[in-house]
Amino acid sequence: MSKYGPKAQEKVEKAVKEMKEGKLKSGQNGKKVTSQKQAVAIGLSEARKAGAKVPKEKK
Repeated sequence: MSKYGPKAQEKVEKAVKEMKEGKLKSGQNGKKVTSQKQAVAIGLSEARKAGAKVPKEKK
């Protein structure tokens, strides 16, 4: 059984692609994202909001 659903994988792929193109912005300050880890986190966050199969955030 996979950890993430296909919808979540699509969101992460899209976020990483945008980061590589220089179009991905972070949160409220709108700074450009340069870290791949941050791009993945943004993709997973968007997937959670969309209701995709994603484990809870670690706190």
